[in-house]
Amino acid sequence: MVLDLLIRRNPAFVEAAISLHQLGRIPANSYVIDLDAVERNARVFAAEAGKRNLKAFAMTKQVGRHSGFCQAVMKGGIDRSVAVDMACAIACDRAGLKTGHLGHLVQIPFHEAGFAASVLQPDYWTVFSDEKASQAADAAIRSGREQALLARIQDKGDTFYRGHEGGFDADDILATADRMDALRGGRFAGITTFPALLFDAETRRVTPTPNLATLNRAAETLAAASRSGIEINAPGTTSSAVLPALADAGATQVEPGNGLHGTTPLHATEDLPEDPAVLYLTEISHHHGGSAYCYGGGLYIDPVFPKYQVRALVSSSPSIGRARLRDVEIPDVSAIDYYAMVDATGPDSPAAGNTVIFGFRGQAFVTRALVTGIRGVEHGNPHVTTIENGFGDRVNWPGSHSQ
Repeated sequence: MVLDLLIRRNPAFVEAAISLHQLGRIPANSYVIDLDAVERNARVFAAEAGKRNLKAFAMTKQVGRHSGFCQAVMKGGIDRSVAVDMACAIACDRAGLKTGHLGHLVQIPFHEAGFAASVLQPDYWTVFSDEKASQAADAAIRSGREQALLARIQDKGDTFYRGHEGGFDADDILATADRMDALRGGRFAGITTFPALLFDAETRRVTPTPNLATLNRAAETLAAASRSGIEINAPGTTSSAVLPALADAGATQVEPGNGLHGTTPLHATEDLPEDPAVLYLTEISHHHGGSAYCYGGGLYIDPVFPKYQVRALVSSSPSIGRARLRDVEIPDVSAIDYYAMVDATGPDSPAAGNTVIFGFRGQAFVTRALVTGIRGVEHGNPHVTTIENGFGDRVNWPGSHSQ
C-alpha cells in the first residue's frame, strides 16, 4: 500500500537504497530509513503541535528504536519519546531521546519499576490498576521523586485490540484520582486510552473511536470536581493532519509514530505534509516453480489494511520504472517468513542478487529485520549511518568488513 507512495513522493530515497544495497552497504532483510525526511517530518509535526499547545511524544517501535531515527526526531523538534515497553524506553534513552511517556501500551514489570523511576525518570507513567500505581509511586519515592501518573480508563463499548485490554472504570475516575493522589511518591496527572483514532478502510478516513468520547466524559467529570491542568493523552493513527481534531477534542498529548515516517493509513490514501521515509529492502535468493524467492524476516503486512495484492520493485540498478513492479506472494502469518515469492514470469525475470523494495506500514521491532539509517539523500550524497537491530543496538553486519 505504501510502495506507490514511496515511488511518487520520495523516489530519490528508493533509488539511493537500491544503489547502496548493490554496493554492499545495506543488508538484505532491512528496514531502511531516510533520516533527512524524518527530520523534516518531525519539524512539520512539532510546528503543528506547538500551534495547539500539544505535547508530542515520538513512538519509535515501528523502525526498531533506531538511534539515528531518535536523533533525527530530536533535530526536528520533538525531544521526548513514548515507550511501548521497557526495551523501547532504554533504547531511546541511550540515543538521547528522553522518556516522556512510559507504561502504555505495556505496563512496567515489578522488578523494573525501580530502574524506570531512577534512571529513565519518565515525565508521565501510565498505570492500569491500583497495584501498578502503587509500584510506580513506591519506585519514585525511593528515587527521591514524585511521579506524574496517567490512568488508563475504559468504558463499555470502547475499542481495544485483543490483548490490549485493561484500565480503570471511567465512571470511577474521581475516586481513582483521589487514590493516586494519596500515594506517597505519586500524583494523579491525567487520563489516557488507546486507540483514540482509527483508520476506517471503508471511508478511507481517520475517525474517532468510542474511547475518545470516554476521555471527554471523564475530563468533564474531573473539571466539574475542580480538577484543573489534567493531561489528556490520545494516541492512535497520529499525523499532523489529525492534530486539529485531537486538539478540538481536548487532547493535550499526542504520539506520532508512523506519522513521523509518513506511513499512516491516511498517508497511503491521500497526500499529507509528511513524506514517506521508510522502506523494506531485501534481495532475490533463488528461483523455483516460476517464482523468484526473496529473503524474508521483516515481511509485515499490517492488518489495518484490507487484503491487497502485495507488489515489490525489483531491480539491479537505481531505476524505479513501474515496469519493474512485480506481484509477490507473502507467506501466511502462520508460517515463518524465510522467503517471499516474486512473480518471475515474462521478460526481465528477476536475477539472484537483485534488490527487492517493499512499501510496508511496518513494525520492525516484532520482526527479525535489521534497521539501516541513510543520510544525504536530499543532497545527492546518500550514505549509511548505522545498521542496528530491533533494540537499537549497532550490528557488526558481515558485509561491512568489505566496505
